[in-house]
Amino acid sequence: MTQLDEAVSLETLIRATVPRYTSYPTAPHFSADVGADAYGGFLDGAAAEDGPVSLYVHIPFCHSICHYCGCTTKATRRYAPIEAYVEVLRSEIAMVAARVGRRAVSHIHWGGGTPNLLSAEAFEAIVGDFHRFFDIGPDTEHAIELDPRHLGKERARLLRSIGVNRASLGVQDFDPAVQAAIGRIQPAETVAAAVEHLRDAGITSLSFDLIYGLPEQTVSSIQRTVETAIALTPDRISLFGYAHVPWFRVNQKLIDTSKLPGSEQRLELERTAHGSIAAAGYVPIGIDHFARPGDSMAQALSTRTLRRNFQGYTTDRAETLIGFGASSIGRTSGGYAQNVTDTGNWRERITDGRFATERGRVLTAEDRLRADVIEQLLCFFDVDLSATAARHGTETGLFSADLEKLTPLVHAGWVVVDGGRVAIVRHGAELARLVASAFDAYLGTGGRHSVAV
Repeated sequence: MTQLDEAVSLETLIRATVPRYTSYPTAPHFSADVGADAYGGFLDGAAAEDGPVSLYVHIPFCHSICHYCGCTTKATRRYAPIEAYVEVLRSEIAMVAARVGRRAVSHIHWGGGTPNLLSAEAFEAIVGDFHRFFDIGPDTEHAIELDPRHLGKERARLLRSIGVNRASLGVQDFDPAVQAAIGRIQPAETVAAAVEHLRDAGITSLSFDLIYGLPEQTVSSIQRTVETAIALTPDRISLFGYAHVPWFRVNQKLIDTSKLPGSEQRLELERTAHGSIAAAGYVPIGIDHFARPGDSMAQALSTRTLRRNFQGYTTDRAETLIGFGASSIGRTSGGYAQNVTDTGNWRERITDGRFATERGRVLTAEDRLRADVIEQLLCFFDVDLSATAARHGTETGLFSADLEKLTPLVHAGWVVVDGGRVAIVRHGAELARLVASAFDAYLGTGGRHSVAV
């Protein structure tokens, strides 16, 4: 009996816990069988392939840890640990580049943590290494995740000078009561100032991250948050559901669970925010993104070139994603590889001249097929199983048992199965993860996940 085997209401279904599917197989199914040697083999395989690569840099430091945060990061008020981290990071970049060769780069993405805590010298040195070892062209998208509380005019100019052309601001919520409950005091004026600094510096492609399901949130408060965000006219908005996983992130134990909205209220919050953003003219992208009609992400949706990876929805079509830094995850045609999460162990391995890969996953042919199906469902809410299976050299009979799991949703009129095509025709944003989970061969065999909405 699976989570989709009984005919139940939408409100009941969305309480199911399923992965976010930023990879398949998902991270709980990575294993220690993939270590430094396997990762080296992945890079050798990537070196022999054509096409650009994508680079991800993880900076696992913040001045303080917000209660809701699910990222791999640590608090520091001193710059010395960050400086030491950067030195090792540069060694890792050189090691990987020596193995994969000089490749064109389609995307660079800085995540964290709080990447904007790096000094000007650190940013310039790392980007200098990228230019030294890779081909960074004028069309490379260079994006960074920013904490608006640590972004002044000079820092914005610095980011533009090193080539950053897209910035994602962690807004989360503008309501003071919600901010107090999540340990992130960030007045609207602070965000507005950060937006002004970035645009004045020439970084005009901006994204906002908003979160629903936070403590103290109400329908009226999230409506005001959305209105405030839209008034600042970002190109993209991400609307994430708060994942309360205190067994995984100890800092989340600071969240008062009695203040968290229940499943029906979460659904109401999501629908209120989703509807308001769409009504403002943004194109809904997948389960949790929105973009202005002329934005490249909206265009990728219309041409079915949209992709999904560890950063969420993306226009990046590179098959190889190289992760740098502690806990970073990379992807090649051979499989996934994740660095050790502890910065001390990561530093020791890189200093010894070894890759810091701690775990990963070698992809089978069936993994690649199912990953393709799941990605299409998450991006477009439909998939042609016949065409997808043919592209992978197999038959649709492989999915017979998976399709049976969707029967309750078909009877409810929310999903249509027509020949080899599966389409979510109602409640797409709420149901896409659940429908995708029907095609997950590993679901239920390890790991705990957040609720679907």
